[in-house]
Amino acid sequence: MAIRVALHHKTSYQFDRLVNISPHEVRLKPAAHARTPILSYSLTVSPEKHFINWQQDPYGNYIARYVFPEKIRALDFTVDLVADMTVINPFDFFVEKYAEFYPFQYTEQQAYELSAYLKPDPMGKMLNHWLEDAKKAIVQPNLGIANFLVAINQRLQQDIGYLVRMEPGVQTPEETLTKRTGSCRDSAWLLVQIMRNLGLAARFVSGYLIQLTADIKALDGPSGTTVDFTDLHAWTEVYIPGAGWIGMDPTSGLLTGEGHIPLACTAVPSSAAPITGFTDVCEVQFVHKMSVTRIHEDPRVTKPYSEEDWLKIDKLGNKVDADLKKQDVRLTQGGEPTFVSIDDMEGAEWNTLAHGDKKRELAGKLAIKLKAHFANGGMLHYGQGKWYPGEPLPRWAINMFWRVDGKP
Repeated sequence: MAIRVALHHKTSYQFDRLVNISPHEVRLKPAAHARTPILSYSLTVSPEKHFINWQQDPYGNYIARYVFPEKIRALDFTVDLVADMTVINPFDFFVEKYAEFYPFQYTEQQAYELSAYLKPDPMGKMLNHWLEDAKKAIVQPNLGIANFLVAINQRLQQDIGYLVRMEPGVQTPEETLTKRTGSCRDSAWLLVQIMRNLGLAARFVSGYLIQLTADIKALDGPSGTTVDFTDLHAWTEVYIPGAGWIGMDPTSGLLTGEGHIPLACTAVPSSAAPITGFTDVCEVQFVHKMSVTRIHEDPRVTKPYSEEDWLKIDKLGNKVDADLKKQDVRLTQGGEPTFVSIDDMEGAEWNTLAHGDKKRELAGKLAIKLKAHFANGGMLHYGQGKWYPGEPLPRWAINMFWRVDGKP
């Protein structure tokens, strides 16, 4: 466990008169296959006078069906849940031998069971053109299925711009490809159709998205949201034998992780609506509120101590320094951290070799950053390092020297 968060989601309808209200179906309970641990969950509905039956739809999604026996002027649905945001590796899956490379064929039984997710809608010119271009650019002999999914997802994310679209419904693939923009649900439905036309079973997913600010800024690429954030979201799941349903988020171009909590997974978007129902003709004021709050955080590599902890450590360190100075104890300190590469994790120079093409270049950049932070006015020295037995030449070393009074 690293971080626990409390998600609050309230949907309110205020009517201008007393109205009859149809039975309402609510799809706001995390799906059975959600990988993010849900530690607690509640769904509260107002008015209190109602009947509720928990059901599962033909796709296995949880549905709360509410019946309201009397006319009402207000209707509220409130979800509160606590989630354990332990990091999930989206590539932590095995694939059946026959499905390791694209393309592959489902077994006869799988094709029968997945039939609702395999049949695409009639293909338009724009989608056909996109598919042809994508296949030419991506498909090649012995293409691993994971690499194929990532490539398709990233290509679509680059081609379709994201926008918040308040109009009801979902755009057709032709509309989205023509406009080159769409909401999350538009891109998700487009990816469903792309996958089905590529011979893969795909379904539309409605769920919660939780995004938390990163502890440290990314060295390369975007660092993500600047504030903790949650909202209703949509993405796609593709069925791969052995791996099961794999989540793909075309809005971000990433596979789904701990921040994606599925609520409803269906063959068509209309069956995944969070709340469905109707009332008498009236004027309605609609209010939608969502928030996420951190309620527990464990120490971790990127944030090992709180500010309070750092103050205690600093206070203790000053006391130790004072005691050592008082007793005239003179110490030196050294350490040899081992660095790894962010973009060449398998490279020999980061695993087994002492020297390499990038090590010295990156070490020089790091030294300049460290000098600016710790040794302003100091001096960098590039020279000879350790000379190990059996090696023909000594290692190189970058040293940093500065005065404690800050003078150059």
